[in-house]
Order: sequence, then C-alpha cells, then structure tokens
Amino acid sequence: MRPISLDEFIGQEHIVGEGKLLRRAIQADRLSSIILFGPPGTGKTTLARIIANTTKSNFLSLNAVLAGVQQIRDAVLNAENHKKLYDKRTILFVDEVHRWNRSQQDALLPWVENGTIILIGATTENPFFEVNKALVSRSRVFQLNALTEEDLKKTALAAVTNKERGYGKWKIEFEQNALEHLVSTAAGDARSLLNALELAVETTLEDWPPPEGETVKISLQAAEESIQKRVVLYDRDGDYHYDIISAFIKSIRGSDPDAAVYWLARMIAAGEDPHFIFRRMLISACEDIGLASPGAVSVVAGAADAFDRVGMPEGRYHLAHAALYLATCPKSNSAEAFFKALSFVEKEDAEVPEHLKDASRDGKALGHGEGYLYPHNYSGHWVPQQYLPDNLDGTVFYEPGDQGYEGKIKDEILRKRNRRK
Repeated sequence: MRPISLDEFIGQEHIVGEGKLLRRAIQADRLSSIILFGPPGTGKTTLARIIANTTKSNFLSLNAVLAGVQQIRDAVLNAENHKKLYDKRTILFVDEVHRWNRSQQDALLPWVENGTIILIGATTENPFFEVNKALVSRSRVFQLNALTEEDLKKTALAAVTNKERGYGKWKIEFEQNALEHLVSTAAGDARSLLNALELAVETTLEDWPPPEGETVKISLQAAEESIQKRVVLYDRDGDYHYDIISAFIKSIRGSDPDAAVYWLARMIAAGEDPHFIFRRMLISACEDIGLASPGAVSVVAGAADAFDRVGMPEGRYHLAHAALYLATCPKSNSAEAFFKALSFVEKEDAEVPEHLKDASRDGKALGHGEGYLYPHNYSGHWVPQQYLPDNLDGTVFYEPGDQGYEGKIKDEILRKRNRRK
C-alpha cells in the first residue's frame, strides 16, 4: 500500500507540492544530498522509495541501526565502481541516520563532500542537533509534518480502492465512525493507520482472502481493536520534549491557565519527570512573575516539596496547583535588570566610589568610606546618595512593572530615583 510515485504521495504539500523544489529535483533526477526530518509515519522512507523508483542513479539503502563503518565502506566501493563502469551517480538512503555515532558519520562525510555519494538521510530527531554539522551543511534539510486527518483519510481510502497494492479487489465499507476512529487515533502517523487498516480488513472475515468483489464491512469495534490507544507523541530527549515544555511555560507567561494545564497534562501523560517540570516553574516564577507576585517562587517551591512528600499519583494536584497559580499571577519580567547590568559588567570594570569602600580595611588611611551617609540615620531610613560607579551614575537597569505588588511600589521607586539625581 506504499505509494510508488509522487502522484500517489499524500501530504507534505509544502515540500512536494506542484512546483516545489524537492518535487522538481526528483522529477528532473537532479537530486543533491538531503535530510528528511519529521515524526514517524510522515513519509520519509516512502519518499526515498519513490526516488529509488524514478531515478536513473544507482540507489543503495542502509539502516543506521544495523549498518556500521564496514557497510559504509562497501557502499562507497559500490558507488565508485558504478561511477567508473557506468558513469552513474549513487544515491545512498540512510534510515535513522541520527543513530550513527560521530565516527560513523565522519566515515561517510568525505564521500558526500566529493560527490561520490548523494545522501538521503531520514531522521525523527532534529538534524541540527543529532547529525554531524558538516553533513548537515552539505545537505538540504526538509521537515515533514504530522499528517492531517484529511491526509490520513485520503491515505486509507487510497489503500482500500487500489486494486494492485491495496484492497480494491473487494468492496471495503466502513460502518459509522470506524474510519474516523482509525484516523484520529493514528495521530498523524500513516504507518500506524495502514497497519491498523490491514489488521481490521483481514480479520473481519473468518477466511481471508474472500472471493473478489465481496463486501467487507469494518465495524467500529474492529477499528478500535485494530489500533492501539493513541500514544502521546513525546520524546524526553528530542524536540517534542522541548516543544511541549516551551508551550507550557509560554502559556504560563501568557496567563492562560487552560493551556497551562493542558500542556502539563501532555507531559505527565507522556511520563515526563515532574522534577523537571517543577524546575522550569521555579525559573518562571522569577523570570515571568517576579516582583509582581514575590510569593510565587515560594508557592512553587512549597508545591515541589509537598510533591516529594506525597509522590504520584496524588502529587499531580501539586503540579496543577503550582501551574495554575503561576498562570493566574500578575506578571513582571523586571528581573531582566540583572542581565542589562551584566552586559555593562562584561564590557568594563568600574571603580567602587570612595564613599562605598570598606572603611574597616582602610589601613593606609586612603579615605575609604568617607562621606558615606548611613540611611538609618535619616527619616524613612533613606537618603539620596550615589551607589553606582561614577561612570554609570544615573544609569537605569531596573524598570518596575505596574502589576501586583510591583505596581504598588513603583511610584516610590521612581520617586527615590528622581530625588537621587
């Protein structure tokens, strides 16, 4: 049921639609090295097979899980022989290319560089992190997306109507909601959908195959039994791990409690380490809430401590409590003041003003501490005084926000700053 031509290929219009670069390169048989990057079941291997079916070049295939340096050398020797004997290019498809270690990837690099090998790498991991930078720089990266439900529906219908490689010899009918269940549960994965469809079709009748033209009705029960419960798409070491925690923190920052608990639920359902989530919330409590609600960091720290005492599954209440608290807090990112100051520090060192130096260590009577005004001797425990180095006097790093607690103290901060001038 795998497509054998671009006309049969469903989805990924952004890279193989009419007029797109990859489609033109395949049709013209002028492919250069590429890396296909995307979730499972989105068409990476299928595209490679379509290229194998259409190219006049020598086509070789390796699986990085099984192939080592020796198999790479064999492929290179094969490529060199085809070039000498037949003047043909060699396209090498490497599935799961991210599984190769550094030395294995390095072994292939010279032959990609000199054109002996045209590489097609397929990976579910971000190649910019998991593949040799030199290989990536010599390849064009195409990202494949999870298939839409419409794409999956077209894929299923193509499979049941294709007489040569599908079930077109029979009349496959879907009872109410059966196809919809297969499509939604496949979660963008065409391979998962087709495997389930095959199981549902071939186990519905007691004897398979039935006579040509016979009707096979796929019930909702058969569909449910043929495909596993939807698995949350999540890899604790890959892009989805970072994408989902990013969405979670941005939902907190954007004061959307509904989105925050949704992304939290996605992480917990996928088995994410709760301590990792608490760590990110502790950062957000100071980065995104800050002085607008100074107690936020204590709330998260308290929830994290309670989680350790309670454990799972009840500890999910403490995760939700902390996430909802942060999402509903007033917001301030005024702690960015530190990083503004750090940028000045990295440029130059400034001298401590004489009146701020430690008088107790002034053994040489250099006047350290002279002229310092002790704030507690003044009304309100404050007196206008220079605290920054001379060359930075008057520089503003901290910009108080106008929400929550910080909004209440903002006027006083600005009043003192103006009197200090």
